[in-house]
Amino acid sequence: MTRREIIKLFGVSGLVLALPKPLSLFAKYNNMDKNEFEVIIIGGSYSGLSAAMALGRSLRKTLIIDSGKPCNRQTPHSHNFLTQDGSTPQEISTIAKQQVLSYDTIRFYEGLAISGKKIAEGYEVTTSNQDVFRAKKLVFASGIKDLMPNIKGFSECWGISVVHCPYCHGYEIRNKKTAIIANGERAFHIASLVNNLTKDITILTSGKKDFDDNQLLKLKSHNITVIENEVLEIEHKEGQLETIIFKDGSKAHFECAYASIPFEQSSKIPEELGCKLTEHGHIEVDFMHKTTMDGIFACGDNSSMMRSVATAVYGGNITGAVINSELTKESF
Repeated sequence: MTRREIIKLFGVSGLVLALPKPLSLFAKYNNMDKNEFEVIIIGGSYSGLSAAMALGRSLRKTLIIDSGKPCNRQTPHSHNFLTQDGSTPQEISTIAKQQVLSYDTIRFYEGLAISGKKIAEGYEVTTSNQDVFRAKKLVFASGIKDLMPNIKGFSECWGISVVHCPYCHGYEIRNKKTAIIANGERAFHIASLVNNLTKDITILTSGKKDFDDNQLLKLKSHNITVIENEVLEIEHKEGQLETIIFKDGSKAHFECAYASIPFEQSSKIPEELGCKLTEHGHIEVDFMHKTTMDGIFACGDNSSMMRSVATAVYGGNITGAVINSELTKESF
């Protein structure tokens, strides 16, 4: 039904009473009834929404495709993000989505992007519902998927009392009996940062320790113990770590832990389209968040070693501005 027909049916006064902004509301959806966009953003969390805001403010017709499964969905609170310190991840993303969708050229699609291909005018993306969308530019803000180790109770504690980042969580677990589930250079680096937050640190290498002599001396000088026993299980209460059980049957009490675990890209589409990955598994981008494929950008956890809300928002903002600049150059 067209806007004219709706107005005729209900009357102008009735429509105004029913909808505070009837004209802008219907204009928004009438303009978005096709599957052609200037930009498609895959991933509607912090970096994706940030990129969309920059594009929306430049009146760029943009589609956000989001499956609704952010990697930090189990984390109770987000920290180290100015004005939102201590808010839940859901609170931040809800406010962000409301603000972004107030821009008439932005459309939000709830679903999973499963494939993409290069076309003459840019790129084509297909969802799990077989909806097809096309755009000149493509942004991957799709995040990463943490690969849980074969340790019973680990996944239930992940993001709650077993964490990855001292900057995101360290203050809240300061002065606690702390384990570091990692080995080698990564474990040493975490220990150096955490040592400023607690003096009760034990490194759990789950196998033969991998430190050079200088590192071992440094750890010893700070009273940091290294246990090589393999971690078998984490006993916890609703995600709060209580005891770590080792494969030999021994146990140790801890209140929290840092862990370094592998990850993979949440979306395989970037690789399928030819985007290169770094040696660490991130999407390779330059300082303007351009990937190795023309017209494709990436921002957020999928292309940065700094996993934080603040970094994701920053990267998305730059990405949106750079894309708008490119579109301007192509049309002006």
